[in-house]
Amino acid sequence: MAYNETVITVVGNLTADPELRFTPSGAPVTNFVIASTPRYFDRQANEYKDAETLFVRCSLWREAAENVCESLTKGTRVVAQGRLKARSFEDKEGNNRTSWELDVDEIGASLRYATAKIERQAPRQGGGGFGGNQGGGNPGGGFGGGQQPGGFGGGSPNSGGQQSDPWGGQPSQGGGWDAGSNDEPPF
Repeated sequence: MAYNETVITVVGNLTADPELRFTPSGAPVTNFVIASTPRYFDRQANEYKDAETLFVRCSLWREAAENVCESLTKGTRVVAQGRLKARSFEDKEGNNRTSWELDVDEIGASLRYATAKIERQAPRQGGGGFGGNQGGGNPGGGFGGGQQPGGFGGGSPNSGGQQSDPWGGQPSQGGGWDAGSNDEPPF
């Protein structure tokens, strides 16, 4: 992330199904629009009213783009966080215009009015999270990863980071920051 980028969070509904596209080099990307309509209470009318809707054009890349296209559909209420970017262009009449877009870093379905069932993806080659594939083991996810005992999401070398104990193993196996004589977290 660059210095002085404007990071914002937008809550709203998708205006259409996200469509997955690929760049010439094969990188997946999706573009979508989030419509966010704030509500306010009108004391004179003694009722809630909708304010003007904000439409935010968003883009998302790589594995997250694929996950969004598989998980979210038109009308889904989402929470998206990303970097606000200004794009300057010249319209058909020759006027200079500015378009505001959001380069999304994180997105998920809002659970305020809905429920969701989360399905974890198998880790991709190279590991993931903090630590990734350290120690030359299988790609593990989370803090520690690979063959290192313990660590958040580490797992054993043969588990690929898939372990029911999120702190990295059972105390008898030497994993986890609270196991044995380790009384401090690894961070």
